[in-house]
Amino acid sequence: MAVYVTCLTASGGLPVFTRSSGDLKPLPFPLIGSLNGVHMFGANHNVDLLSSTTDDSKVIWKVFQDSITLIIISQDDIADDCHMTNVLKFIHQSLVLLLGKEEVQNIDKNVEKFKREVKVCNSLIDHFIQAPVSTTFSQLTNTVEIIAAPENITLQNFLDAFTDAAETVYGCLLVEGKIAVATKKWWSLTANELVLLRMLVSSMSDCTSRDVPVYLPDSHPTVPHRLMTFHLTKCVQVCVICGPSPSLCDLEPEDFGHGYQEGGSGARPRSTCMCDVFISQLYWIDVLLDLQPLKIKHLDVTFAKFLVVNKDTNRCLHSTSPSLEDRSTLGDGLNPAQRKEVLQSFYKKVIGSFFSSNIEGSELGPEEYSHSPQETYITTDIHKCYAAQSGSHQIFILYADTIPTYAMRSITHKTLNLLTKDRHVCI
Repeated sequence: MAVYVTCLTASGGLPVFTRSSGDLKPLPFPLIGSLNGVHMFGANHNVDLLSSTTDDSKVIWKVFQDSITLIIISQDDIADDCHMTNVLKFIHQSLVLLLGKEEVQNIDKNVEKFKREVKVCNSLIDHFIQAPVSTTFSQLTNTVEIIAAPENITLQNFLDAFTDAAETVYGCLLVEGKIAVATKKWWSLTANELVLLRMLVSSMSDCTSRDVPVYLPDSHPTVPHRLMTFHLTKCVQVCVICGPSPSLCDLEPEDFGHGYQEGGSGARPRSTCMCDVFISQLYWIDVLLDLQPLKIKHLDVTFAKFLVVNKDTNRCLHSTSPSLEDRSTLGDGLNPAQRKEVLQSFYKKVIGSFFSSNIEGSELGPEEYSHSPQETYITTDIHKCYAAQSGSHQIFILYADTIPTYAMRSITHKTLNLLTKDRHVCI
């Protein structure tokens, strides 16, 4: 899906940056000027222009901190506006995350300087406007993706030991971009901060270790912190948020450029300093790297993909693909990437229309009903989808078209019950 994002100063309409998904050409300046002009015209007449649609496109405007105006243009996916507005919110908070609230708020003092500094945010912004198949469920649901595995209990002990050595209470272990374990203080961060930090790590190029200055947009938007990450193996890294100390060298293993070596059944980290307290215990990390889709006893295998969201804990869990022995039951003719895109599309059509979530504005559509919708489904020629909510949990399942429509409800509730009661699933 083509997506264009433009940032301008709120007071004078001066262009700051323009980003687009894929290899799309930038928007011509006259078009940007027209889009901003109609928004400013409305503001001067006490009209707040929020969104507009054409035959096949949608345009959304949003002003942040009375300093910048963000405009997003995309194909009209017939989903509630709250999802595109949510993308703009993340783009604004990306600026705050890397530049600080005061820098963004005082953009008019030196626009040219800000235009140079904002380039550090380009990679993170691009991650938020990628094509659906490339995006994660984190930015879509305002929650972070987790991994559920029996090894998490052991990993938690190692992570706590490492954060103690790093003199911080904020730390997490990422496996292929998903949180395996995290400290209590890390989970105490807001949903926006959790998603932003996870996306920031994913947007940066691979390196053995890094030390990045960050601001926490909700907790400490004006106080700089340090985000330090250490690659333990190819797909596993530990992240901590620290103050002025310790230094990166204090935690970084010697010869970290060769911090892990491939061979045998997996990767064995080697190090010789403080980081040993954690990574020297992870010689069996290949167990995590080879994690299969979540398999819980008695879990029904007639569905192709599921997503579970907990609005209170800001966590989500989804299946990546069915196991080899289950693929014969699918019959939907979709590959894993297509299933992901279908499930994302289904989520966007449900949230804001029937269900609300922690996405700002998603409650407006459901409030129009005289009752509170709890379940909904759709059927097509090649697949069926079912969504249900219970308490703080919401579940979305993609089924093969062969499943009887009347059976989806019971299987969905059975699945949600199993996922929320399994001792290995902390969602």
